[in-house]
Amino acid sequence: MEQDLVIFFKNKRGDFPILNQKINDYPLIYADNSATTQKPEQVIDAITHFYKNYCSNVHRGIHKLSQIATEEFEKARFKVAELINCDENEIVFTKGATNSLNIISNSYYDIIDKDDEIITSDMEHHSNLVIWQELAKRKNAKLKIVKMNKDFTIDINDLKKNITDKTKIISITHISNVLGSINPIEEVGEIAIKNNIKFIVDASQSIGHMPIDVKKIKCDYLVFSSHKMCGPSGVGVLYVKKDNYKYLKPLEFGSSMIDEVDFFDSTYQKGYFKLESGTPNIEGIIGLGFAVDYLRSIGLEKIEEYEKILVDYFISNFKKLKNFKLHGNLSNQRSAIFSLTHKTLHAHDLSSIFNAFGIAIRGGHHCAMPLIKKLNVNSTSRFSFYFYNTKQEIDFIFKVLKDIDDDKINLKDYI
Repeated sequence: MEQDLVIFFKNKRGDFPILNQKINDYPLIYADNSATTQKPEQVIDAITHFYKNYCSNVHRGIHKLSQIATEEFEKARFKVAELINCDENEIVFTKGATNSLNIISNSYYDIIDKDDEIITSDMEHHSNLVIWQELAKRKNAKLKIVKMNKDFTIDINDLKKNITDKTKIISITHISNVLGSINPIEEVGEIAIKNNIKFIVDASQSIGHMPIDVKKIKCDYLVFSSHKMCGPSGVGVLYVKKDNYKYLKPLEFGSSMIDEVDFFDSTYQKGYFKLESGTPNIEGIIGLGFAVDYLRSIGLEKIEEYEKILVDYFISNFKKLKNFKLHGNLSNQRSAIFSLTHKTLHAHDLSSIFNAFGIAIRGGHHCAMPLIKKLNVNSTSRFSFYFYNTKQEIDFIFKVLKDIDDDKINLKDYI
């Protein structure tokens, strides 16, 4: 069964033209998928087809091109809704996960009162932390940070201890973009419902890697970005549980979100229209729809299963190293995101070495500075894999890691 999956996903590499190139005379190994994923031909062709055949604005014209564009645009909304098991009217298209989170936090400015509480965790991306810092500061509310367990997931007991009758929001990442931890968000959803707290999930690192069902999660809002699931950049999704639209306010005004306009007053449309002002990223959203088609044709369960194979393989190889530390748990109950530090070498130097061998990784704080500080390091070297990565690529990565580990590489040759 494992070998069948390995062969199946190796064949899928042919769908990604960018992978057929060399960097510094080495075959490209792309291991920076937490930052962005690569795009299959099916998505690239869909965007090209839009520009060549029916490039037009949506929701505004009765001519043929506008009708086709609008139909394809709204098909994408339906596809995304099917992907996460919700009604298509609960899907808002945004510029990205950061934009989606800002829409929520901006909307709750008039809802959060003095001394109210907002809970997030110590492993959040800046996008799911700074917005709540700002809201808490402006409203004299209290921001609470839930600790993580020894297995690097959020501490449910600490979460429960932090909840009071003043707690209004819990906003948690599904998967840490540094640690690879998979948080028990369904359990958090149950706790939020029991305590009448609004629950927000940042699914940026889980979307496209595993099945996501908002009904099972029981969240009020869920956000993610297209570019982390084989889709175009500049497109995001905000899932809004239908009853929560009444809490959300537009972040931008004008154009298609308008209902009626007078010189001194205006009214706005309902539902997702209210939050989608201006001309959207039409080709990007259509491209997202085709990315969803592509992922569903493979099967999210199959992708999740294959990535567990890569996780096991990476960890088994890592245990042979002497001078590196892996920040995160050493089981397969995690995603294929691995943050390493070396005893003496800086993460940026390691990134330069790997780049010399055609391997794309990320070195830095990964927009999670508080977590990096808590780990008592200044940066990490992050390897993040997707279904088009292979065991053979991991073998070559560990050949380089082993050479670094054994002091066989002179840093001066690579920086």
